[in-house]
Amino acid sequence: MEFFWEYFFGGLTRGSIYALIALGYTMVYGIIELINFAHGEIYMIGAFTGLIVAGVLGVLGFPGLAILAIALVAAVIWAGAYGYTVEKIAYRPLRNAPRLSPLISAIGMSIFLQNYVLLAQTSDFLPFPRLIPNFGFMEPYSMVMGSSDFVIVAVSALVMVGLTLFIKYTRLGKAMRATAQNRKMAQLVGVNVDRVISATFIIGSTLAAIGGVLIASHIGQINFFIGFIAGIKAFSAAVLGGIGSIPGAVLGGLILGWTESFATGYISSDYEDVFAFALLVIILIFRPSGLLGKPPTQKV
Repeated sequence: MEFFWEYFFGGLTRGSIYALIALGYTMVYGIIELINFAHGEIYMIGAFTGLIVAGVLGVLGFPGLAILAIALVAAVIWAGAYGYTVEKIAYRPLRNAPRLSPLISAIGMSIFLQNYVLLAQTSDFLPFPRLIPNFGFMEPYSMVMGSSDFVIVAVSALVMVGLTLFIKYTRLGKAMRATAQNRKMAQLVGVNVDRVISATFIIGSTLAAIGGVLIASHIGQINFFIGFIAGIKAFSAAVLGGIGSIPGAVLGGLILGWTESFATGYISSDYEDVFAFALLVIILIFRPSGLLGKPPTQKV
C-alpha cells in the first residue's frame, strides 16, 4: 500500500486525458457512426499550437498563468478549425458512400496530418514549457499528487461536466441527441443535420486540444507522433466504455489510466500497454458493446 495513492492519482491524471480525447471519438461515432481516425492528430495539432503560442508569449514576457490560458484558447480555436475542415473535406462528401470509404478517408487524413506537421516542424521531440505553476501541496499530499496533476484532473472534470450540461440542456445539444437517435427524423423536424455534425467535430476537437496542451505541459515534450499513440489509447477507452456513450468514454478513460498506472508501478513499465489492451480484450469478450454501451438493435 506504500505507493498505492501515488499510482491512483497518476492513473487518474492519465485517465482524465484519455477521457477528454475519447469523448471526441464517441461523440462523432454516436452521431454518424464513423471512427474519426484523424482525431488523435487534432490532439497533436492542439499541443503544437500551445507550444508555438507559449513560445511567443514567453518571449514577450507574459506571466505563466496568462500564457497557459491564452495557449489553451488558441489551441481550442485552431483545433476546432481543423476539426471543421477535416469534416468538410474528408467526411462530408462520403456521408452516403459505402462504410469502407469514410474509414479509408479517415486513415488517409490521419497520415496526411502527421506528415504535414512533420514537414512543418521536425521529427525530434521538442521541449514544451511548464505552463502550470507549481503551487505545492502540504505533506503528505505532495507525495502523491503534483500541481499539474491537480490542474489536469480539475480542468478535465469541469470540461466533462460542462459538456454533459451542454448536451442535456442547450438547443444544439438536443439537436445532437436527436441526430444521434435518427438522422432522417431529425431532418424532418427541422434539425440542420450538417450543422450538427460540423459542431460535433468542432466540440470533439476542442476537447482533444485542451488535453494536448495540458498533457504536453505535464510531460514537457511533444513530437508529431504523439497523436497516434494517444489516439489509439483514447479510442480503446471509448470502446471499453461503450463507443457512442459519453459516460462510457469517461469511465473507459479512467479504467485505462488506472490499469496503466498500477501495471507500471507494481509490475513493470514494459507491460504498461500489454495490461491495458489485455483488459480491453477481456472486457469486450464478456461485454462486446463495452461497459456502458447498448447492444445493436436487430431489425426484423
